[in-house]
Amino acid sequence: MARIAEINRNTKETQIEMSLNIDGSGKSEISTGIGFFDHMLEGFAKHGFFDLKVKINGDLQVDSHHTVEDCGIVLGNAIKEAIGEKEGIKRYGSFILPMDETLVMCAVDLCGRPYLNFDCEFTVPKVGYLDTELVREFFYAVSYSAGMNLHIKKLDGINNHHMIEAIFKAFAKALDEATSFDQRVKGVLSTKGSL
Repeated sequence: MARIAEINRNTKETQIEMSLNIDGSGKSEISTGIGFFDHMLEGFAKHGFFDLKVKINGDLQVDSHHTVEDCGIVLGNAIKEAIGEKEGIKRYGSFILPMDETLVMCAVDLCGRPYLNFDCEFTVPKVGYLDTELVREFFYAVSYSAGMNLHIKKLDGINNHHMIEAIFKAFAKALDEATSFDQRVKGVLSTKGSL
């Protein structure tokens, strides 16, 4: 069964079209109006082997907040829809990703309970046209919409571009592991019998 989600979300602040294939090959078509954010979503798709299409028309004349946060909401919803009942998946995933001087840890539990632990401070207000404070807002929205525990921690790093890119790639790798199948898992990986 294909694990694909297609979601359209329209508000007065953003119009978003997104499709996500969990079992893809890393192809992406991204247009958010924020160049650096596009680059991060392309990296997420490539390193997680997800096929991702994102088209956003947001109120960038105000600022980037609504575009980034709403993208996180829709991506979280797409992940939740695509993985369905979570039968046969590993549920947990983690990755420690190096990028030059930067080292980032990400751990995911697709448990159905939303929680974000984000431990990363940035030293500049923007990278390109992306406000660095919006990185946390994006992952908060993803975690709550998808219903996942998400822990992101910067272990080392100086360059803010490297920090943010390592975060997106580590998340991709951890999510790829958590959504992958394990033949030993019968039903869902929970003593409760549901996730």
